[in-house]
Amino acid sequence: MIHAIFRRGLYAVAAVFAIVLFAAPASAAEDCPRGDLDERFCDRDGDLTADTPTDPAKQLDPDTLIFAYTPVEDPAVYKSAWADFLTHLEKKTGKKVQFFPVQSNAAQIEAMRSGRLHITGFNTGSNPLAVNCAGFVSFTIMAGLDGDFGYEMEILTYPGSGIEKVEDIKGRTLAFTSPTSNSGFKAPSALLKAEFDMLPDRDFKTTFSGKHDNSILGVANKDYDAASIANSVKIRMIKREVVKEDQLKVLYKSQTFPTTGYGYVNNLKPELAKKIKDAFFSFVWEGSSLKEEFEKNGEGQFIPITYKEHWAVIRTIDKANNVSYACK
Repeated sequence: MIHAIFRRGLYAVAAVFAIVLFAAPASAAEDCPRGDLDERFCDRDGDLTADTPTDPAKQLDPDTLIFAYTPVEDPAVYKSAWADFLTHLEKKTGKKVQFFPVQSNAAQIEAMRSGRLHITGFNTGSNPLAVNCAGFVSFTIMAGLDGDFGYEMEILTYPGSGIEKVEDIKGRTLAFTSPTSNSGFKAPSALLKAEFDMLPDRDFKTTFSGKHDNSILGVANKDYDAASIANSVKIRMIKREVVKEDQLKVLYKSQTFPTTGYGYVNNLKPELAKKIKDAFFSFVWEGSSLKEEFEKNGEGQFIPITYKEHWAVIRTIDKANNVSYACK
């Protein structure tokens, strides 16, 4: 009898232990929904970006804020272009601000993930990976004074290449920029497959140039048969006379995509994040170094956006390409 009671007691304890063991993770999961976000993050408000940590001890308030623009052919040009804005950002936040020239999308994401980058602009294609892997909170984009924004993916060749239409790329080499780029890889891959039944390595050879600028110059100098690029970069390069328009021939132009999204890392103190937002939206473009560079694209203000709404088309393209947002 005693043994039977003892056994029943053990079973009861085991049952309670099992309930606690299996209920706790479920409860924790409900308290920290994350969707595609890395396991370090939570998304309780459902906006698809990482929440600010609830523990104040995990919130950052650095003396110096590190800012980076998306990787470009000549970081020195953009350090000068952003100079007036960074001075304004210092005044608004009361912090020192340092410009960090990044060399690749991967390096930019890793810098934010490791805590070495606080405010930045991620290009269209790398935005989702930055959001899900590095805790990037995207909240603004450059736009024209009429509110229009965005760019198109173009597939380029050079006059005299023998390529008159997209299908003529078969058997030739198409230059992509990097695997994280929307217009430089993901969008053309999805569109070439869907609209032309053309696959890399089966129908055409591929190479990666590293940057849109490299791809455009490569086509202009006849190093690449063709390339997929963001036409916003092409427009700026033509206006700076880095290349001439008659060196390039457009074979395909896509729908409009959102351009570079600007934001901050999720674990900044809320008061600091608010000041950073205010700095973007209160910046006066007229007469600034930022206007001098970006008016070449017709841009003249920062407007509010959300990752959930404005990057929906990019997430759809990623899904078509079986892209994973898992951190490596």
